[in-house]
Order: sequence, then C-alpha cells, then structure tokens
Amino acid sequence: PSMVDRYHPPATACTLTRWGRRSHRGGGLLHRALSFSSSRCHVVSPGEVSAKPAEAGSAPGLYRDTVLLPRSEFPMRLTGQKLLDRELQIQQECGFADLYSWQRERKAKKEFCLHDGPPYANGDPHVGHALNKILKDIRNRFEMLRGRQVHYIPGWDCHGLPIELKALGELGTSGLSPMQIRQKARQFAEGAIARQKAAFQRWGLMADWDQCYYTYDGAYEAAQLKVFQEMHGKGFIYQDYKPVFWSPSSRTALAEAELEYNPEHVSRAIYATFPLSTLPPEMASEAGLESGVSVLVWTTQPWTIPANQAVCYMPNAQYSVVKRADNSQLLLVATERTASVAALLATELESIGTFTGSQLEGGICKHPTIPDKEVPLLPANHVTMAKGTGLVHTAPAHGMEDYSVASQFKLPVECMVDEDGKFTDLAGPELQHLCVMTEGTDKVISMLAECGALLKEEQCVHSYPYDWRTKQPVVIRPSKQWFINTASLKDKEALQKVRVLPESARGSLLTMLDRRTYWCISRQRSWGVPIPVFYHRETGEALINKHTVSHLAELFKEKGSDCWWELPIETLLPDQVKAGPVTDYVRGEDVLDIWFDSGASWAAVLEGTADAYVEGKDQIGGWFQSSLLTSVAVRNKAPYKSLVVHGFAVSEKGEKMSKSLGNVVDPDVVINGGKDPSVPAYGADVLRWWVAESNVFSEVQIGPTALNSARDSIGKLRNTLKFLLGNLQGFDPRVQAVDPKEMHYIDQYMLHQLREYSIKVTDAYSEFDAGRAIRVLQAFITRDLSSFYFSIIKDRLYCDPEDSLGRRSCQTVLEEILDGVTRSIAPILPHLAEEVYLHAPGHDGETLFKSGWIKSSSVWRRPGLEEAVEGACAIRDSFLSSIPGKNAAQYDLTIAIEPGLLFELMESLQEEATSTSSQLAELMTVARVNLASGLPRDLPPDAPLSHGTFLINLEGGVIREDSAYSIAAVPTSAARCPRCRRYTADSADCLCPRCQTIVSQAH
Repeated sequence: PSMVDRYHPPATACTLTRWGRRSHRGGGLLHRALSFSSSRCHVVSPGEVSAKPAEAGSAPGLYRDTVLLPRSEFPMRLTGQKLLDRELQIQQECGFADLYSWQRERKAKKEFCLHDGPPYANGDPHVGHALNKILKDIRNRFEMLRGRQVHYIPGWDCHGLPIELKALGELGTSGLSPMQIRQKARQFAEGAIARQKAAFQRWGLMADWDQCYYTYDGAYEAAQLKVFQEMHGKGFIYQDYKPVFWSPSSRTALAEAELEYNPEHVSRAIYATFPLSTLPPEMASEAGLESGVSVLVWTTQPWTIPANQAVCYMPNAQYSVVKRADNSQLLLVATERTASVAALLATELESIGTFTGSQLEGGICKHPTIPDKEVPLLPANHVTMAKGTGLVHTAPAHGMEDYSVASQFKLPVECMVDEDGKFTDLAGPELQHLCVMTEGTDKVISMLAECGALLKEEQCVHSYPYDWRTKQPVVIRPSKQWFINTASLKDKEALQKVRVLPESARGSLLTMLDRRTYWCISRQRSWGVPIPVFYHRETGEALINKHTVSHLAELFKEKGSDCWWELPIETLLPDQVKAGPVTDYVRGEDVLDIWFDSGASWAAVLEGTADAYVEGKDQIGGWFQSSLLTSVAVRNKAPYKSLVVHGFAVSEKGEKMSKSLGNVVDPDVVINGGKDPSVPAYGADVLRWWVAESNVFSEVQIGPTALNSARDSIGKLRNTLKFLLGNLQGFDPRVQAVDPKEMHYIDQYMLHQLREYSIKVTDAYSEFDAGRAIRVLQAFITRDLSSFYFSIIKDRLYCDPEDSLGRRSCQTVLEEILDGVTRSIAPILPHLAEEVYLHAPGHDGETLFKSGWIKSSSVWRRPGLEEAVEGACAIRDSFLSSIPGKNAAQYDLTIAIEPGLLFELMESLQEEATSTSSQLAELMTVARVNLASGLPRDLPPDAPLSHGTFLINLEGGVIREDSAYSIAAVPTSAARCPRCRRYTADSADCLCPRCQTIVSQAH
C-alpha cells in the first residue's frame, strides 16, 4: 500500500517517551520498548504457498503433509436452493424470531427507539418496503449489538379510501351499508398485512411480529380519539364552511398530502372583460374615460366565472387604461403586462392614463354573464405579475386566496358545484348538471363569447392538483368540514431541535409547513375512525366535548370503532351530557383523514420521544408533518429527535417503477428467483447489501446490474472469511491466544489497524450511513488484509511449526480480525454473519447477535509501533517499484539508513545486520535483508537502486524527523526451498534450515 494510504499521524501521545539517539548497534530505549524475546519471523512471496500443493511424487509433494494449508467446511459459494435453504436454516437455528424479545428482557443502560412509520395495507410488499424496512433493521441490529435496548414496534396504516376501493372492487358502494363496506375493507387489509409481514420476516427484520400496531385496533383508535380531544379542547380542531380540495371521483374532501400535482395538465385559459359600471373616483376625474372602461382578467378555470364576487388588484402596482388600435376598446391592465397583452391580442395598445393600484379603490364592475350583478374592485396581496393581466378574477367558493379576500371584505361564499363536480341550480338552468371541468367549462366560455366578454382563449399547460388515488383532477369547493388550524401549530423551534438527515430535507419540511394554513381532517367515507361528534336533528349544531369523546374512547378501546355504527345512540352518548333528549341527536357520518390516524401513532405506540423516524421523502408532507403537528398540539414538542429521509427505489434507467413500463422489481423474485432460469435466486442478504450500499439519500437504482454487483461483493467477502476460517482450523483463542505484547510487530500493527477500522465502521452505522460502513469494510479487506497482511503472513501460517509463537501470534490476530469483520457486517448481513459465527472457533453454540459488538482494545493503539511498520512499508513500496514485474522473493535487499529514529525503528524489526528470517524480511517479502548505515561499495552496476524519505511524527508532533533511506536490490544466490518455496536454501534439492528442522521433528 502507498504511504498516502497507510500513514496516519498518531492521535495520542506515544508511550515510548524521551527516545535517546544512539549508534545503530546497541540497546536504546526505543528498541527495548518494542522488542520481545521470541522466535524469528519468515516471509513468503505473495500468493506462492497459497497455490495448490504440488503433485505427490514431485520434490515439493514429498512435504505437502507438513504444510499447514487452510481447511474449513465453510462453503466458498452458496447459490440457488442451497442458499435459500441455508438462510432459512440460519434464521431457525440462530433464533431470529426470538431475538427482539430476548433483547427487550435483558438489562441495558440505554434505549434506542426507532418508531416505525406504518406501511399502507393495500398491496403486496415491494422494493420500496425493502429499502425502508431493511434500512431501519440495519440500525436496530447495530444498536442492539452495542448493548442498547431497542424499541421497535412494526405497524400498519389500515384505513382509507384506496383500501376501501380495492376491497369493493367493481361492486362500488351502492347498496352496501357502512358496516358491510368496513367488513370487506378490514378483510382486504388483513390479507395485505399478512403478505407484507411474511416478507419482512423473510428479509431478516428483527421485531416481535406478534406485537405489532394496527390503526384499526380498538386500543389504537382510543389513543387517537384522546389526541383528537386534546386538540379540540385547545381550540385547534374546529368545524367550518370553507373551500377544500374536493375529489369528484372519490366524492370526498382531500388534504394537501393526498394530492399529486400533474405538471402536464391542460386548461382552457381565457381573457375576459368585466365592464366598469362605476369608475374609481381617481379614474373618473381623468378626461377621455367616459366612453367606458373594461377590466381585463385572465383565468385557467373559466367554470369559476359564474361564482365571481370581485376583481382583485395589487395596491402598490401600476395600472394603465389602454386603447386598442384595432377597435378603440378601453381596457384596464397592469402596466407591466401591457406589452404581453398587446402581443396576445395582436394589436397596439395606446396608454390613455396610468394609476397606482390603490387609486382603483371604489371601482365597481358588471358581472359579464349574470345580469344586474355587480362586483367590486378590491386590493389583495396574492395578485402577481408573472402571468395574466395583473387583475385577478375572484371566486371565494373556489380558491383558497379568494376565500381569504371574502373573509376580509365579508363577501358571500356561494357554492354552485355539487359533490360530483357538477353545477347546481344556483348556477342557473343553462349550467345546472353540467360537469364543471368539461362541458361546464365549454358552456361558460360560449356564454362569455355570446355577451362579447371573451377576448381570447388559449391552451395552458400547467401544474394542477389530482387525487393521488384515482389520478383524476380535483376542484376547490366549499364544504362544511372539520379542520385543524395548522397556522397556530407551526412551531419552527420544535423542528429546529430535530436532527434531519440529509440536512437539505429540512428546507422542504419548513416549506411544506408554511404552505399549509389549515388541514381538512374529515372524510366522507365509511372505512376509518369516525369523527366523534353528534349533530342536533333540527339545528345541525355539533355536540362534542371531553365527556363525549372520553366515553367513546373507552367504547372504542373495548369494542373497536365498529361500535359507532353498531350500538344505539343511547349507548354512545354518555349520561353526564345534559344537552336535551338523546333522540334529538344523530351521529356524524364522517371519518378522520388517515394522515390523522397515522399522525397520532406516537400517542398509541411510544412512551416518550422517538430517537428516529425513518421514511421516504414523500413523508415530508405526510407522516413526518402530521406527527409533528399533532405532537406539538398535545405535548408542545416534536415526537422525534431525528428524521432520516431516504429516496425512492427506481429502475436502473432511473425511471419510476410501474407495471405499465414492466420495470417493477419484486423483492420476492429477488430473493427466490423467477420462473425464468435467467433470473437467479439472490437470497435476503443480497437484498440487504443492495440497500446498505446504496446512497439512500438520493434515488436508489435496482436491477440485475446492482444485484449482481451486490452478490459479487458478498462473494468476495465470503472468500476473505473462508481464508480466515481456514487458517484458524484447530485454533482455540481461549487457550492458544498470544498476549499482544508478545506478538510480532506486524501482528500488533494489524490489531492497531483493526481498532481504527472498528472506530470508523461504528461511526458510519451511528450516522445511518451503512454505505460508508461497506466502503470502510472493503477498503480494510482490500488494502490492509488482501494486499498487505495476507500476502506477508502466508509463509508463517503454512510453514512455521503449528504451535510456534509466530504462528499463534498470527492466528490470534486472524481470530480478532474474523471476529471484528463478522460483527461489523452483521447489521447488514445477519445470515452470513451468523453462518460465519457457527464455523468460527471458541463460541460453543452462542449466537453472534447475543454476544455484542466489535471488541477492540485501547491496548492495541500503539503509535510507535505504527511508525515502525509504516516506515518499513514505505521502504517496501520503494523497493517494489524499483523491480516492476519481478518476484521480490528472489532478491537480497540492502536498506541503508543514517543513524537516527528511522534506523532505530527498523532495527526493532531486525536486530541482526543481516537476516533471512527477521520481521523486516517478512515485511519486505524478500530472501534476505541487510540493514546498514550505508550502501556497500561493491554493488553490481545493474543493481536496482531507490531512495526515499519517511516522516516520523510522534507524541503529537513533539518528535518529528524526516529520515532518508536508500535501497539496493541484488538477485539472491540462495536456492528455492522445495517445501516453503522461499529462496533460503543452500541448493535446489535441499530444504532451508527452518524447513529442515520442522520436517526432521515431524518424522
């Protein structure tokens, strides 16, 4: 590895203090601090001994039984049915189903509460579920491993129109009672829940699946009613008649969160004139305007013209009366819109007079299609100059801003549109029964044309709200509904205290909160929690108070909300309510918006505040917001300490998945394979790796490329784990482990690296960044293990005596590495981690998840040793780059360093002036290392030479020395040993001294 990768200045002061400078032979402080009395180390050329043993009969074959090659029953690959069977077997053997309950019962100092946002119970599990649930499970398993008591109760959102519509199918609601509708909807929801729950368990999610929450449970509904009562008691919930988003296709009011905006909606926009019957006083004094001025308005919703009650202007803008060159008509438009209007009408417009908006006060217009109706000119702040004429047609019944103007100026709010989106008799006989969005629009436009008020019609493509369930456009119409006054609940401070990941999502949360002035929470449906209100038969007055709601909450808790329809009103209305005879009242027929259902989950499921809510970005305007508003209303604080907002799963082309495009990825097919043999069974761990590896804060692509990549990554990981397990065969860490102080320095160094790795991977999981955890893991395996440590230690592992200190030292480290890596992948790959743990030495049937997180020790942090090994690595890099393409094992290496710190560090790795078996020789992977203060004078002229420097930085910079070194490589004169294949033998048919001793002892 390059020194850029391998060198990190020590973060803590080195324990080797006040190092004395000394000659290159002697017993200085550094040397004594780092040295130990034990056997020599040996090297191997990278990859040599890992090759297959030579055939019997050849010279190396004679010694194959004396070489300790890796052995393990851990399979290198698991595919197809074997993989699926093994995962299910692991879940069974390792008690996946009982793990959540086990950790809830153990003692723990801290709790980690991740509150599960309820998935909708209206269909099969999909990859969006997988992304969300696995992301949560990774964090839960990590927190559980590190000793926290995890609080995680899965839930389902069970009410609402989509379930009702799917349950009824083509039957519709005609002829069915509310209870029949509810029964069918409940059955449909229960089926969807069962399918989703089975999938979540197969993915390895840790939870008590017998103790979930459902929004149709009586206890949940009772808790929800208590939230409703608290909010009603504080004045946040009220009944009113005002404009709401109304879906004619669903025949119900909708909240903002239930809309989706179609950016390609086409409207028939019109420019229409409203003749001024009374000029504003400021305008009347101008000469030349007596012949009549018309106010020009623009609207994309011509059907609302019959409901017009005013025309609004911007008080501080400039307005001009202009004369058309083609017909001398006088029009009032905003001055800055004059050029656009002239282009639109294809004529020149001459300015006759200019006024400020405030000078228009007192003007009165004739309604273009309703004889004798007059409407005022009024100031309004919502008027913009981006489009149109700067004068806005105002229909209070059909616009939110229009309604605000009506409230301020006491204008009538007449609704001319019924629940089916058709004109009522109030609109007049010509319009009655026409659908406002289609033939009603046609008729209004033709009426305007007939009376000469239509100046221009054009097609306008713009963003328009649709019902997210039926995919049909909505209208704005007034209706008597129940509302939450969200304006008084926008506690920005509550949200400022919340940690948001990614931070960029905070702006979207605040923007959506700002946009929501009130929240309509009543729905005209049967499948939901009834709004606990009674109405007087005669007056229509609502009866609702703490006594009625508390009584109903108790009934719901005991019997469920079906009792609202099943029990007589005498049972539903409590005795203590003295409001006249019970028979004077009828129960309300509306149900609560399901966003209120799920938004109250904190009250039904949590004991306090959740550590985290983790959902997709669509919940910024949904569950995140409804939970915040209800919690702030009742408790004056947010229900969560942190919000994690992830993206959506999309196809590999980045497209939204849809059945019509045929690009839907089914998680069941991902795990179990498809009917087509070309669609392999990947298993649950591949699905989990895909989630973990993705940048979940953006759109997450899934398809064969991503899944094959995940499978290959796990395959490489299995390879590494098999190497570790193979070399730990017969090793018992409880009795054969070597104390770190007695280990070879490279082994101590690897413990140091393992500690650094464990800190980084722990930090990544703590930040909900499993992708970083994977990158840290892969860098550790590729750089620190495969490219570096494994290539150096194979000779010691395979060819040293089985019970030698050098080999046991190495095995001790391999066992720690295996343990650390296995625990670090466990949150992401629980099946693989438990499988490895079953094969690993020294566990006696214990499961990994009951045994804790990575166990690294502060003793492993040894900065001085880090400098020694990394200094040697710098020298090794220089040497290897000087012999490109050649085998390092065939060289004798001379390292020349002036007396000083670097020499002392290298001397700690090789006490002798020359050695074939020192730790320095092992690190360099050469035949022999000569350590000297200068290069020899008799070097061959063609000997590769290289030079470099290494910065020693110890005790936080107190000790700094930039040390120079020179290297000379000379081909060795020694022969290759037929057993260990190192160039350390006297002749080709002779064993090297180390192997000679081992073989003679074996025989």
